[in-house]
Amino acid sequence: MNDLLLSEINTHQEDLVRALTLLEEFIFEKKVNVLPMIEDIVDYCEQELEDVDDPLAQAEHLINILFLDLLFIESKRDAWPVMGFKLEEAIGSRVIHPVVKAVIFKYVAEQCGFEIDLVYVPEKVMLRLICDQQFAIIFDPLSGESLNWEELDSRIDEVPTEANQYLEPLDSKAVLVEYLTALKNALIKEDQFINALKCVDILIELKPEDPFERRDRGFLLHQLDCFKVAYDDYQYFVDQCPQDPAAQILKLQLENIKVSNTILH
Repeated sequence: MNDLLLSEINTHQEDLVRALTLLEEFIFEKKVNVLPMIEDIVDYCEQELEDVDDPLAQAEHLINILFLDLLFIESKRDAWPVMGFKLEEAIGSRVIHPVVKAVIFKYVAEQCGFEIDLVYVPEKVMLRLICDQQFAIIFDPLSGESLNWEELDSRIDEVPTEANQYLEPLDSKAVLVEYLTALKNALIKEDQFINALKCVDILIELKPEDPFERRDRGFLLHQLDCFKVAYDDYQYFVDQCPQDPAAQILKLQLENIKVSNTILH
């Protein structure tokens, strides 16, 4: 794991675009120069907002500019391609994972003078755009559709946990975990195991006590024939989550891994 990368991410906690750029460069080993593209979006939005004075009208107009004028509207997907996580390719093709798009829109809105944050509404990350002291618009970064209070209350009421954990601004660590988890899944789906392993390594640094990340690292190491470390990660998961259905399957896997006859990579 790259300690310098973790230090850089922590240094740029308020600049999520910068943090995603650093992560992308580390995972794919390719320089990213996305800021000029995003600044072009900022310039366009600022020009279009010049003649709008009312705060609510400004907020609504910004959303229309992003999703209609600039064609950032998308439909829900069952799975996202890896391309949707690479900033330059994603913006250029308009195929952008919702968390990535939320980070981009947060940057654009802040540069245009808005107060905005990422919030977790049950099942997804959304954006809350502050209009004034009384009004805010909560909208889906995928489609631009906003939630009214009835829909919001209904979603929160359906979740059997404390409602106060929702609608709180997500901190940088939570956003990066969402990004890395989604990217990891996309990379695994496309059989890019080495890059997926980089995501898991960072996630374990961010969530060192999470046995599910150790399970995923074990799976990836197993695919890459690093059986000894995979064995250790599988065993950790089985010990920490013995009642999990996956643990029963992994117990059989552990019996089949012959540690003494493998090479530690």
